[in-house]
Amino acid sequence: MDLSMQMLLVAFIACLLAAILPAEESWPQFRGPGGSATAPKGARIPVEWGEDKNLKWKTAIPGPGSSSPVFTGNRLFVTCYTGYGTSPEEVGSARDLGRQLLCLDRSDGRILWKKSIELANPEDPYRGYLMEHGYASSTPVTDGRNVYVFTGKSGLHAFTVEGKRLWTKGVGKKSSNRRWGSAASPVLYRDLVIINAADEARQLIAFDKKSGEEKWRYGSGELELAFATPQFLVSEDGSDEMVLSIPHELFALDPATGQRKWLARTEVPGNVSPSVVITKDMICAFGGYPRKMSIGLKRGGSGDVTDNLRWDSKVTTYVPTPLAYGDHLYWVNDSAEAICMEITSGKVVSKRTVEGLARSRRFSFYASMVRAGDRLYAVSRHNGTFVFEANQEMKQIAQNRFEDRSDFSGTPALAKDAIYLRSGKFIYCIGE
Repeated sequence: MDLSMQMLLVAFIACLLAAILPAEESWPQFRGPGGSATAPKGARIPVEWGEDKNLKWKTAIPGPGSSSPVFTGNRLFVTCYTGYGTSPEEVGSARDLGRQLLCLDRSDGRILWKKSIELANPEDPYRGYLMEHGYASSTPVTDGRNVYVFTGKSGLHAFTVEGKRLWTKGVGKKSSNRRWGSAASPVLYRDLVIINAADEARQLIAFDKKSGEEKWRYGSGELELAFATPQFLVSEDGSDEMVLSIPHELFALDPATGQRKWLARTEVPGNVSPSVVITKDMICAFGGYPRKMSIGLKRGGSGDVTDNLRWDSKVTTYVPTPLAYGDHLYWVNDSAEAICMEITSGKVVSKRTVEGLARSRRFSFYASMVRAGDRLYAVSRHNGTFVFEANQEMKQIAQNRFEDRSDFSGTPALAKDAIYLRSGKFIYCIGE
C-alpha cells in the first residue's frame, strides 16, 4: 500500500471512529453547558442518598470554597482556599492565604493533581459577608484542553487539563465599597476567556485563551457590586451577545469586541449576584439590596431598550440563580423559599417555605438549583440537598444529608449518571 492510500485509510478510520464514539461528557462551567443548570437528556440521578446509600465516592479536599465543580471527560476540577479564613475560630494571617486547583478522577475520586496559586495582591480581610463565601467563590471553566481559574486580585490563571501551568494575568486590585471579595466566574467565547472583574477593576476583560493576551475591556462605574457571571444568547439577526445585569443596568456586549449592543435602565440597586436567565423571548434579572427585585425584559432591539421591560416583582433571589424550564422559572432563594414564577409575566405561581431546616432560614441557600428530568435539586448550606418535582407545585419529595456539617455553598455538577457536590471538606459523587 503506498503512502497516499495509507493516509486515506487513516482519515477514513478517524472519521468512522468519530461517528461511532460518543463525544466526551462535560459540565464545563458554572451551571453547566450554556449556563442552563440542566442535566443531559436521559440522565439517571438518584432522588435519595446518604452515607450508606447511592454514595459512589467522597474525597477529602485541602480547604473550603463556594466554587462549583466542573468536569470534562473523566477529569473533574474544583478550587479551594487554605491558610487564612478557613475557620471563624482560627482566622490566621492574611499573608498565608493560598488557593488550590484540584483535578480528580470522576470514576473513583482520586486526586490526579493539584496546583497551588500564590497570593499576588492582598485580598479583602476575612470579616463581614466575605466570611459567608470565602476566597474560592469563582467556578473554573474548561474547554476540554485547558482549564481557567479566577482568583480575584491574584488574577486569572490557565492550566492544561494535565496540570501544566500556561499563563497568569492580573485584572486589578481594587475593592468594592463593601469589601466582600470576588464571586464571578470566567466564561469562554470562541478563542476568548472573559471575566467580570467588577470588584478588582470595574471592568469586563477578555483574554486570548492560548496566549493570555488581553483583547478588550469594557468599563463602567456601575459594575461595582456586580458579582454575577455573564450569559450568552444569539440575537434576532444571528449575532452573539453577552448579557450581564449590574446595578441599575441590564446590557449586552458583542463578546468578540466588547462593544455594547444594547442597554436597559433598571431600578435594581447594588449587590447583583444571580446571573441573568435567558429564554426564547425574555431575559430575567434578579438581585439588589435593600430593594430586592426581579425584572423581565422582552428580547430584541438595539441601543436603549428600556421600553422592552415587561414586568418587575418584589419576589426575587439574593444569591442563587433561578433556572428556566418550560414556561416557568424555578428557584429556592437564600431565605429558603421555593418559588415558581411565570416567565412572561412575572406572576408568582407558587411560593412556600422549604420543610426540614434545622437552622435559621436566613442565608440558608447559596447554591443555584439544577434540574435532571422532572426533578429539581437545591443544595442548602447546612441542611442537605432538597429534591422537588419540576412542576408548578414544586412538591418537596426528598431531603438528603451527610454527616459532613461544613458549608455546602457550591452549585452541583450533573452527569448522565451522577451528581457531584462540594462542601468545605469533601467532594461527593452520588449515583445509582
